[in-house]
Amino acid sequence: MDRYLTPEHQRLRARVQGFAQEVIAPVARELDERGEFPWETVKAMAEMGLLGIPVPQELGGLGLDDLSYLLVIEELAKVDASHAITVSAHTTLGTSPILTFGTEAQKRRHVPLLARGVVLGGFGLTEPAAGSDASRSRTRAVREDGGYRVNGSKIFITHAGVGEVFVVTAVTHPGAGARGITSFIVTKPTTDLERARALGFGHSEDLEFTPGVRAGKKEDKMGWRASDTRELILEDAFVPEANRLGNEGEGFVNFMRTLDAGRIGLAALSLGLAQGALETAIHHADLREQFGTRLRDFQVIQFELADLATGIEAGRHLTYHAAWLKQTHRPYTKEAAMAKLFCSELAMRATTRAVQILGAYGYTDDYPAERMMRDAKVCEIGEGTSEIQRLVIARHVLREFVGTGLELGP
Repeated sequence: MDRYLTPEHQRLRARVQGFAQEVIAPVARELDERGEFPWETVKAMAEMGLLGIPVPQELGGLGLDDLSYLLVIEELAKVDASHAITVSAHTTLGTSPILTFGTEAQKRRHVPLLARGVVLGGFGLTEPAAGSDASRSRTRAVREDGGYRVNGSKIFITHAGVGEVFVVTAVTHPGAGARGITSFIVTKPTTDLERARALGFGHSEDLEFTPGVRAGKKEDKMGWRASDTRELILEDAFVPEANRLGNEGEGFVNFMRTLDAGRIGLAALSLGLAQGALETAIHHADLREQFGTRLRDFQVIQFELADLATGIEAGRHLTYHAAWLKQTHRPYTKEAAMAKLFCSELAMRATTRAVQILGAYGYTDDYPAERMMRDAKVCEIGEGTSEIQRLVIARHVLREFVGTGLELGP
């Protein structure tokens, strides 16, 4: 990986790795069992600057590159995917659309609060009738004097409860399909206001909250249980025109660009899960004996470990290459989809095999393998399912083939 990583990258990785092992690992199991958002450890990550890694320093971030951000996600996910998705959703989905598509005033108003970790952010796209087909959004934004009246709901939204700043999409031009969708910035107070005030983190008295925006019930999930996931409800919410993100009708194109970046982040999270599962399996195989022989000395176990290690190495190249394309301003939609597809399915495979190698121990919560397996499954669903990734890749491959002038069939 020296082709991609500088000494600064390596130092950042070591720093986050130490934090994850010393601070997150001891509490990860309990947080998962209770399904509790990890306020204290997320505050600690904010104090380290991990909620604003790729944000310019003048806007409150660390000003590091995309690869630095992915290394943080990967290292956190080795220990706990809930912490990794908290950073990922906040950064890529909550902060980056404002940073990329916002006006100077919007950036100055919201990005420093997000990058410094004063408040948490999120992205409202998915709806009950608009999942993989995001163009079928039913949330409506009707223009009024000075702004828009927005009605609708978004589901499975990370940070919908604990967060305070969100980018949401709504239909401004019915009948125009994808060209009729517009993005907006909305705000709401955190649902854990007392806790946030006690910690001095997660709430800003300076925000002007959007009336009519609130969180729905918290989801009881199979995995990512310490991550906050809820419905985000907009009931006659009045959004000032100054909070429209980009021009009318640009929302679909803009959120597709956001999802491209998000897919690289989820690929890194999946890599971390796979690596964590591999290390758990290796540790167990080194200690456990059967028939008077350590598991690590059985050829069948060695083959399993070799296959997983090879897959992880391949996944890193896909993910880091996609990150390199992004930060050098080259097209990366296909490569992001490839990285996300490969690494998410690798994570599911690696965690499942880790449970198998651990045997009955892997099926208990005495070891993190079963939690990792539960956490891995959603990686094949979020940020576009595996099926959607294959469609994206196929379209690019076919387009590139046709562009060569060669014929597709006899």
